[in-house]
Amino acid sequence: MPSERSGPERTDNGRYVVVKGRRWRATDPDIPEADAAALRSHLMAARRAVKEAGRAADDTALRRARERVQEAKVALGERGTPWWEQSPAERARRWRDGLARLDRLREG
Repeated sequence: MPSERSGPERTDNGRYVVVKGRRWRATDPDIPEADAAALRSHLMAARRAVKEAGRAADDTALRRARERVQEAKVALGERGTPWWEQSPAERARRWRDGLARLDRLREG
């Protein structure tokens, strides 16, 4: 069933998006949009780094880039403990701490 919102179809409970018939955990909807956008930016940069490291056959860079992808996905609520099983305080701590770590990695 098509959604009135832009973006992929969601399950009725909003916890998953459906892409080509496959369910993927949705981003935590309680993350403020500016912070969610920053996390998505980190995720895309990390995915580009995975691709570049793979092309260069640089195993160390590949491992680090994959760790950044994981960090961003957890912060967004797409991996790790499901966001709907966390308290509001746990959810806020998850994305704030993840964003802070990713910002530090970008700077360092």
